Amino acid sequence: RGPDVVALTVTFFLFEFLAATQDIAVDGWALTMLSRENVGYASTCNSVGQTAGYFLGNVLFLALESASFCNKYLRIQPQPQGIVTLSDFLFFWGAVFLITTTLVALLKKENEELTPTKEETKGITDTYRLLFSIIKMPAVLTFCLLILTAKVGFSAADAVTGLKLVEEGVPKEHLALLAVPMVPLQIILPLIISKYTAGPQPLNTFYKAMPFRLLLGLEFAFLVWWTPTVKHEEGFPIYYYAVVLLSYALHQITLYSMYVAIMAFNAKVSDPLIGGTYMTLLNTVSNLGGNWPSTVALWLVDPLTVNLCFCISWRICNASTSASLFQLCAKAGGSCVTTLDGYYVESVICVILGFGWWFLLGPKLKKLQDEGQSSWKCKRTN
Repeated sequence: RGPDVVALTVTFFLFEFLAATQDIAVDGWALTMLSRENVGYASTCNSVGQTAGYFLGNVLFLALESASFCNKYLRIQPQPQGIVTLSDFLFFWGAVFLITTTLVALLKKENEELTPTKEETKGITDTYRLLFSIIKMPAVLTFCLLILTAKVGFSAADAVTGLKLVEEGVPKEHLALLAVPMVPLQIILPLIISKYTAGPQPLNTFYKAMPFRLLLGLEFAFLVWWTPTVKHEEGFPIYYYAVVLLSYALHQITLYSMYVAIMAFNAKVSDPLIGGTYMTLLNTVSNLGGNWPSTVALWLVDPLTVNLCFCISWRICNASTSASLFQLCAKAGGSCVTTLDGYYVESVICVILGFGWWFLLGPKLKKLQDEGQSSWKCKRTN
């Protein structure tokens, strides 16, 4: 029996919906707790917290769930499974999440003296009505259109590279462990970058980091191509992991430069009266601008890949056409061999599109930070 996709979809939809509600509250706190000139540091708090959560939920889990890692480093007597399972891990952190959020609800008191005397919205309906009026504002609409297309150039590198490395034989728990030395870097980077993004022009950092991140996409493609040539029976040599670690470190520098810059800009232009909803709207659009290209990149890998059967007159047996061609080729004593990997095609296309965006639309994004504060203020329609 396969997985219950409908139940999984409903469960995670509800989870994301509730998490997004809390995200709005946290964004609102950041805007009200920090002074207007220091509001750019909200992105630093956000990125440091997400780094800690990613380490616990991804790196630590993959290490403790791997039987080979636990047997090699943490156990005296080998066992067939890791120290934790996915269900145990989810149950434990679900309980922690439930307890901490309940304590916040019971113990956190709002400072009524700092509450604005004029409430901008009076309910959910009024909030959504104001939200749609915000989207229609020229500056906000231009920002949304630009940021939805800004990350197309990184989609192949961000979404497919890790999967291709695993496909080439790199153990996933080893890739997860490479994130351990990244944690100090990911915590220190936002603190350093925030010095340049907390000012009046945070998007300058976004624009300057973009070409370097695009070039690293080509370097990632070369890394995937190089991986099979250095693999041996015992695995991969130490210098290979050193190159991977250096590549990911450089990628993290460019990624965090852009991430902290865009978060700082969103915090800078958000209207405090509807700050949580306003800032979360801009952050959601920014996240969507990275998610939809990654989804498309994953989907296009197979259609862009060309496989040939060595036995049946070099017949093309793409996975995107029919899986039966693979079986037919195998029955005839042949094998389907990849002659053109769609990942490399995607990598080149994405970098070209990315540099095109940087030259043509990048300056338009930078000009948005020159707009006056009135261009971002909420305008009520009633």
